[in-house]
Amino acid sequence: MKASCLLVFAGIKTYFCRQMLSDRHYMRDSYEPSRNGGVSVMTWLLSAIIAGFVLQNVFLRWFNAGEFFNNSFALSPYAIGTGKVWTLLTYGFLHDPRNLLHILANVLAIYFLGRELIPLLGTRRFVSVYLAAVATGGVLWLATNWHTQGLVLGASAAACSLLIIYAGFFPHRPITFLLFFILPVTLKPKHIAITLLLLDLAGFAFYEVLGAASPFGVAHSAHLGGMLAGWVYFRYVHDRAWHFAWPRRRAHAGRRAVATDLHADEADDQADLPLATRDLRAEVDRILDKINSEGFGALTPEEKRLLDSAKDLLSRR
Repeated sequence: MKASCLLVFAGIKTYFCRQMLSDRHYMRDSYEPSRNGGVSVMTWLLSAIIAGFVLQNVFLRWFNAGEFFNNSFALSPYAIGTGKVWTLLTYGFLHDPRNLLHILANVLAIYFLGRELIPLLGTRRFVSVYLAAVATGGVLWLATNWHTQGLVLGASAAACSLLIIYAGFFPHRPITFLLFFILPVTLKPKHIAITLLLLDLAGFAFYEVLGAASPFGVAHSAHLGGMLAGWVYFRYVHDRAWHFAWPRRRAHAGRRAVATDLHADEADDQADLPLATRDLRAEVDRILDKINSEGFGALTPEEKRLLDSAKDLLSRR
């Protein structure tokens, strides 16, 4: 209920801000790409996963060098022991080259969950959470399997993380999916998340901890690591304000200066506004950028109150 209210509140605030600034050319030019940024992030992410799968098959089937490729980019105690720390992330973009269902299931899960979560998290947070889930899943898998000669690959840790976050936002929203790609089944996200958690806990306790291989080759510890990352984000991070000092803000300011030069008449109109109104528009400008890049949950209470002020000003015009 709390999450649903937050989503409605976010939508109302964003609507009023966009209406207030819709007459400004530079705001329309800068807002629209940010609003569609989630699409390009998802495209790049899924393209990287598919490209990894293609490269695996090329090295395996054309050059008979599948073992070399796995040793270089899949996660294993051997890879970490030889200094290949990048495998903590790259393993999440690889899949079993002999199992098309492995990559298909992960790609579909990431796509359908990601397109719902990117507008809520913002592109930066989404990418950060995705990579953190991959790394956390890899660390937990390494801690459990350090004395083995196995390896792990796949984006399942990230998919599990997104599922936990989605279930946190929409625990009761019905989801219909095809069981075995044939039978339609409708479940609530919280039930799916709990079932998956229990299955992975059982597999972790009865197989991995005991040094036995899972009958389906599932890396339960990696799944649990991804779920942990998703839960920590939703429970402790999402509602907190955090950002990085990216140079994008300066570049964005430069684009605004150019837009002002190109639309001198609009700049003159803006100069005629009272100082308090100009300051309010500038602050709303900044808050819109923050919502687009980091999600509504990143706003501070003061910024939310300022949006209330902007709404009141709009209603008096």
